[in-house]
Amino acid sequence: MSSKNRKWRLNRQVNLSVLIQLMFLASLIVGSWVNLQTQLDLLQHDVTLLLQSQRDFQQKLESLSGKSVACDYRLRAIEKVLDCAPSTMHSLRK
Repeated sequence: MSSKNRKWRLNRQVNLSVLIQLMFLASLIVGSWVNLQTQLDLLQHDVTLLLQSQRDFQQKLESLSGKSVACDYRLRAIEKVLDCAPSTMHSLRK
C-alpha cells in the first residue's frame, strides 16, 4: 500500500505543478492580450493625429499654392506694365 500511496502523491504533485504552469501560461496570454490592445489603441491614436496633421498640411499647401498663383499673376502684370513703358522706367531712374 505504501507504493500506491507514494505513486498517488507523485501524481498529485505533478498535477498541481501542471495546473500551476497552465495558470501561469494563461496569465501570460491574458497579459500579452491586454498589452497588445493597449498598443493598438496607442497606434490608432497616433494614426488619427497623423491623418489630422496631414489634412492641416494639405490645407496650408493649397492656401500657399493659391497665394503663389496670385503673386505670379501680379508679377506678370507688373512686368507687362514695365515692358510697355520703358521710357517711364528711364525717367524713374534719373
